[in-house]
Amino acid sequence: MNANWSAPHIDPEAPLQFVINAAAGSNAAENKRQLIEAALQATQRQGNLIFSDPANLAQVARQAADLAIAKHSAVVAVGGDGTINTVAQAAHALGCPMGVIPQGTFNYFARTHGIPDDPAITARQLLEWSPWPVQVAAINEHVFLVNASLGLYPDLLEDREAYKARFGRSRWVAFWAASATLLRAQRRLRMRIEQEGAVRNVKALTLFVGNNRLQLEQLGVPPSITLPDTPGHLTAVMLRPIGTLAMLRLMWHGAMGNLGTAEDIEHFSFNHLVVRPTLTPGRRGVKVAFDGEVTRLRAPLHFQVLSKPLFLIKPAPRTIAVNDKLPQESLGA
Repeated sequence: MNANWSAPHIDPEAPLQFVINAAAGSNAAENKRQLIEAALQATQRQGNLIFSDPANLAQVARQAADLAIAKHSAVVAVGGDGTINTVAQAAHALGCPMGVIPQGTFNYFARTHGIPDDPAITARQLLEWSPWPVQVAAINEHVFLVNASLGLYPDLLEDREAYKARFGRSRWVAFWAASATLLRAQRRLRMRIEQEGAVRNVKALTLFVGNNRLQLEQLGVPPSITLPDTPGHLTAVMLRPIGTLAMLRLMWHGAMGNLGTAEDIEHFSFNHLVVRPTLTPGRRGVKVAFDGEVTRLRAPLHFQVLSKPLFLIKPAPRTIAVNDKLPQESLGA
């Protein structure tokens, strides 16, 4: 990331554009409306609240970012990792400042940058913060803020959503969903990896690429990015094919926050990684996940740090001490 990027100016008189992933008539949407309107009233700021269903969220985010640029304002994502990522795609492409009111399960991106989990507190405080450049990564043309992956991990995310739909959204539900997925892991991922001129063929259950200091630290994997604002590298984590007993040991390492010391885990840092997975005959793409969203992309896959930052509205940069510990989840997002 180029350190010479200058943050865009935000006109305090211009209305902020709040993009909210919710149905306008739901109780959750009304609660979001009330807390944002209360924050705007308390700080005497203006804001437009834009509600969108998931199918139209990308288009709505782009329109909101366009409007924010035209009015020298900012766009604010209200929701979980998927909503934040969708708004970040638009904000990063246009160079628009972006705020976050997190409402997800783990909120790694927000917490790494000192943004509180409490949406009411964040809604008030972000109106007084300034935009600062933060590191952004990409898998092919898709921006990711926390992680991207292929192999077992996208399956884990799909299973986790199914568990949440049945048992509710909580960190412990996410943990048990991850455990169930890992214990029945069977498929081997064969891929050709190109890194800094070196080429090798590997077999793994998953390739996980982290762009978030907090998540990597809680997994016990030494992160390549020691501060959230420091330009640099990404961290790759590969899980080798293993049996059930070895998987149980691995899950214990993950639960204890020392995954990086497990024998069956390889981790390394990089700036640009090219991955060419061996595809099943007839398959034209590979299933991948980025910031909790699962899709299919054409190979080869390029993981890289982007030179252009995202301008995130947040507290002034500092070394953030994270005191609240989350329940550990094996390779969890």
